[in-house]
Amino acid sequence: MATSQAAFLAEKTIGHDDNAITEQDITNPAIERAKYADPSGETMKALVWMGKNKVEVVDAPKPRVVEPRDVILQVTGSTVCGSDLHLLHGTVVQMQKGDILGHEFCGRVLEWGSEVTKFKKGDRVVASFQIACGQCMYCKQKLSSMCEKTNANTIENAMYGGRTAGMFGYSHFTGGFAGGQAEYVRVPYGDVNLLPLPDSVPDEKGLYLSDVLCTAWNCVVDTGVKEGDVVAVWGAGPVGQMAAEMSFINGAKRVIVIDGGHGAWRLDYLKKKFPKLETLDYSKLPKGESVTSMLKKMEHNGPDVALECVAGEYAKGWAHYFEMLIGAETDTSEIVNEMITSVKNYGRCGITGVYVGFTNHFNIGSLMERGVRLIGNGQAPVHKYWEQLLKMIQDGKLNPLDMVSHRVLVDELDIIYDIFDKHGEGEGMQKTFVQTRFSDPPCEGSPSLKTYRK
Repeated sequence: MATSQAAFLAEKTIGHDDNAITEQDITNPAIERAKYADPSGETMKALVWMGKNKVEVVDAPKPRVVEPRDVILQVTGSTVCGSDLHLLHGTVVQMQKGDILGHEFCGRVLEWGSEVTKFKKGDRVVASFQIACGQCMYCKQKLSSMCEKTNANTIENAMYGGRTAGMFGYSHFTGGFAGGQAEYVRVPYGDVNLLPLPDSVPDEKGLYLSDVLCTAWNCVVDTGVKEGDVVAVWGAGPVGQMAAEMSFINGAKRVIVIDGGHGAWRLDYLKKKFPKLETLDYSKLPKGESVTSMLKKMEHNGPDVALECVAGEYAKGWAHYFEMLIGAETDTSEIVNEMITSVKNYGRCGITGVYVGFTNHFNIGSLMERGVRLIGNGQAPVHKYWEQLLKMIQDGKLNPLDMVSHRVLVDELDIIYDIFDKHGEGEGMQKTFVQTRFSDPPCEGSPSLKTYRK
């Protein structure tokens, strides 16, 4: 927590750049009620960050229209993402107590600013997790996650040599915007960042266009999975699951998913959903074997493509664990090294799991000598893909409910975070649909509501 606070104070001292055209650091309407809270005084349930490894559901003010292109949504569905855990753990810096979390959500249009003309009250929409202006160089190419105009954070620019777009519920490092794990949410540039949902697509399917479907699809197509490829996917969580399915959609002949330890149960979960998947449990390797050696036994010279759908904060060995603990690195290179050594010569490796800073012991020699292509897939440009993926849902080619294991209440999100932080082990929690008082009844195929608070 000290690092996060120090980074936030450093940003305040240095000051934001002048590139953003939407107001920054409105992570909770309560920070200045007269300016950001609805004048009715209405409150909402919202999940807020309260410090490292601590979140709480609180009563927060309902947001108001702040800028002329804002849209206020009644949230009808949200979810918890694996990358939310990086905020919980303090891996992503510049969090402040009271920040409202959540970057995946859908809802109904309630109010809008004077320059929004495309929506009417009650329209069903899904939000992209990134906030795009629609006008800059990247937005014109639908590379919405790299918008130049919605994130003025100076430290991110200095660390990375460039910025991402602003993002909902994902710290002041990405602009400081209140998230959608709440009953209401303010969407800047709502005419750009909301996609209408047709009646044929219920919230339990449309919600996931917000992030996970686009992230998995971007991982697959950006890394170049093609007809006849053998693909290895690290991580059997929701992104890994959908990346495996989408690899088959893109023509892969074999897909091998790697996971283990507390997440090993997910391998069986995926196998039941997609029997043609192959799995590898890294925590049950034969003596003397490694993930790399096993993959090369399963496929001559290893897979053609490796997809990283985990993240850099989860050390497998003691060396990286202690180096991260003392701040000698922010991310472990273990999974990336496994990918590089596992693929065929001139193989392709794509990184979609979150990596925030620097790593040690990176196997650059194998990368160079064997011609391995290492691709940072980046934060997925949702606007580039969401219309295509929506049509795939409508046509029955893609069913997001395959990954949805639980329907839960927004009031109990603090409990859900705790379960999710344990990899869903014992609860079988793969992906959630979080309902609010505004949600429709469950659609066909949706899990029934499960409550936890006694």
